[in-house]
Amino acid sequence: MEGKLLTVLVCLVSTVAIVNAGDPYFFYTWNVTYGTASPLGVPQKVILINGQFPGPNLNSTSNNNVVINVFNNLDEPFLLTWSGIQHRKNSWQDGVAGTSCPIPAGQNFTYHFQPKDQIGSYFYYPTTSLHRFAGGFGGLRVNSRLLIPVPYADPEDEYTVLLGDWYTTGHTALKNLLDSGRTLGLPNGVLINGKSGKVGGNNEPLFTMKPRKTYKYRLCNVGFKSTLNFRIQNHMMKLVEMEGSHVLQNDYDSLDVHVGQCFSVLVTANQAAKDYYMVASTRFLKKELSTVGVIRYEGSNVQASTELPKAPVGWAWSLNQFRSFRWNLTASAARPNPQGSYHYGKINITRSIKLVNTKSMVDGKLRFGLNGVSHVDPETPLKLAEYFQMAEKVFKYNVIKDEPAAKITTLTVEPNVLNITFRTFVEIIFENHEKSMQSFHLDGYSFFAVASEPGKWTPESRKNYNLLDAVSRHTVQVYPKSWSAILLTFDNAGMWNIRAENWERRYLGEQLYVSVQSPEKSLRDEYNIPLNTNLCGIVKGLPLPTVYT
Repeated sequence: MEGKLLTVLVCLVSTVAIVNAGDPYFFYTWNVTYGTASPLGVPQKVILINGQFPGPNLNSTSNNNVVINVFNNLDEPFLLTWSGIQHRKNSWQDGVAGTSCPIPAGQNFTYHFQPKDQIGSYFYYPTTSLHRFAGGFGGLRVNSRLLIPVPYADPEDEYTVLLGDWYTTGHTALKNLLDSGRTLGLPNGVLINGKSGKVGGNNEPLFTMKPRKTYKYRLCNVGFKSTLNFRIQNHMMKLVEMEGSHVLQNDYDSLDVHVGQCFSVLVTANQAAKDYYMVASTRFLKKELSTVGVIRYEGSNVQASTELPKAPVGWAWSLNQFRSFRWNLTASAARPNPQGSYHYGKINITRSIKLVNTKSMVDGKLRFGLNGVSHVDPETPLKLAEYFQMAEKVFKYNVIKDEPAAKITTLTVEPNVLNITFRTFVEIIFENHEKSMQSFHLDGYSFFAVASEPGKWTPESRKNYNLLDAVSRHTVQVYPKSWSAILLTFDNAGMWNIRAENWERRYLGEQLYVSVQSPEKSLRDEYNIPLNTNLCGIVKGLPLPTVYT
């Protein structure tokens, strides 16, 4: 008995030594439940994480191992995604319907991911059903390791600011609306960190600042369809980071934050010691919705002025702001390194894909799609079907074409999966023929957002690309009757989601997946399926395939 006990202790000590010798581990337990809140003054059912709405901030450092045991106490399946985390070689942890079976009601699942060589401001949220319309979202920070210098002085403190439009109708009723073929209409209001403030009201401060100190605000648009303009009374914002990239540090009096996007700004408390309003207001909607939150100078008892800074008008202003964003090429930080070169503008494009967003009625119900294909999630996640070599029973590759038809009048409803060759350098053009604002996101990668222009894209448009210092990011907006282009190397093996960040459109089919398979089928390129993976659909109960070596 003593010998066995000694062996166990030795094993435990060895395990701890191995963990401590590598990248550190951080463990969390999250309980997902329903609760009641009144974000816009109307009591409604929301999703809480550990009793919080929004959920807890997740604070990490580059290369940390993050282990989160999520208990689903809802009455239906649930999944979380970690928007902007690249999950290198590990799409198993992405938490979308194409890669993962949802966590059944009353059960749990442990996510284990590592923000490998990443820094920046991100957020997490639910991807099942329309759960995002009920909450379940929160901020996610990835700080630089101490050995990597940051191109600005350490701030006095850091604050997460989650902006978003909001509906007072419950998520189940909203889902029933979309399933019946109707639209959601305009949102009912705007929230800052789950709250709505009124000018002149008795608003408790969301944040405090000490005079003459500089603070870092991490801004994320966690909403559903609305671009939000963010500004602070009498204060300029110095933009320092955007979706994982340090940027040239320009000053802005307001910023358009499109759905799914995150910015980090520095704000210096250089004004009179009193209260000031943060303002978030919708852009490009028929009706402007807005809210305020209070920033208080420490020791202040003077209320904020009721005269709010005004939002810009028109989308040309927003487009020009996009053009002002530049990658900071001199900052030391984790960076994408396609084909061994930071000089992405000199890499030959091996494939060009144009994605045109479309909408149409299918069987009397509204659907959205890309290039004439409206995606629907099969019962078996695409990645699992592929990994178990049963893809042909679940979906077909490349039903979508790289070049859309000249005129798209109908939508085909089926799983939409592109097969992209591992480590090829690809150009993707998002072309928007509609009058509405669009925003698109790609899981698993950062890409170079090289251009956004009015009109239709042609090969001549490449002359307007920024091939030197376009920001490496994971979300790009597309203005009405305009196009945006991105460049990237598909060097992260896995199944990855490209989706509209307008969640009405995403839910009704405006998304697709890209399958990036390594021909080596080696641990060098992709991790094995985790042993705790939930299996569902046609792979439920099957033994796991032979592991990669």
